[in-house]
Amino acid sequence: MSGADNRVELGEFLASRRARITPDQVGLPVYDAGKRRVPGLRRQEVATLAGLSIDYYTQLERGKAGGVSEAVLDAIARALQLDEAERAHLADLHRSIATGPARARPRARRSSTVRPMVQRLLDAMTVPAIVGNARQDLVAANALGYAFYAPLYPDPQHPDPSVPVNFVRFCFLDPRAHEFYPDWEFMADVGVNNLRTEAGRDPYDRGISDLVGELSTRSEEFRVRWAKHNVRLHQTGTKRFHHPVVGALEVGYETMPIPADPGLVLTVYSPEPATPSADALSLLASWTASRPAATSEQDDMSH
Repeated sequence: MSGADNRVELGEFLASRRARITPDQVGLPVYDAGKRRVPGLRRQEVATLAGLSIDYYTQLERGKAGGVSEAVLDAIARALQLDEAERAHLADLHRSIATGPARARPRARRSSTVRPMVQRLLDAMTVPAIVGNARQDLVAANALGYAFYAPLYPDPQHPDPSVPVNFVRFCFLDPRAHEFYPDWEFMADVGVNNLRTEAGRDPYDRGISDLVGELSTRSEEFRVRWAKHNVRLHQTGTKRFHHPVVGALEVGYETMPIPADPGLVLTVYSPEPATPSADALSLLASWTASRPAATSEQDDMSH
């Protein structure tokens, strides 16, 4: 993205946030509810809530963010009722405009391999464990992790870990995603919102911008979601899957960044004990271990 693109991103993000808030939600009187020409708050109303002049706030929505202080950003965040992810995204967009590409954050790692120590940690885990990057490529996993996500590969019976797959591309471009993700709408939102978050952190990353361009061209569902400018912190929660081998799975997940490898994130999955999902995951582990090619495939997966 260019500096001009970043300014457009900032303006569109601010406009999208004020469009979702009504005056009564922030305690403003509404005298002309039937005559309002914009959804949500007007620029004047945001400026008033943030303690800014309308001219100053208008310049911000036009992407002119040079010299804006953290105090001003914080005031706007409060006025627009931004959550943690949205506040971070606003700060990232401002930083990208103020510093430009030469001083942008370090680029996230886009490797198709991980360090041997990281792979050993993955292999030592008894639950599905994977490593992904900011672009949402599946970079590495343990054997159970690859078995868990086998449907993302062209040949689910023999997933090829030497060819990283991408979670967002699978979600929007592979018809199998609707079966694998029972909550497809939710997973689609999560994928786009996470990608938008990472794009804000490193707007000059060519890998992310190329992926966004590809998906915008090929998927109307993606385009609609991307235009909403929603962002999300992907840290913990519960997800549902329908695996072609063991059926329904409901698992909790935790994500942990790998500090020595900026941009790489470890994700582990675990079901509640003594549940059908726990039984299904045990069955998947047994199936994975008993496959004739399991030993050679795990050797291949060791990166």
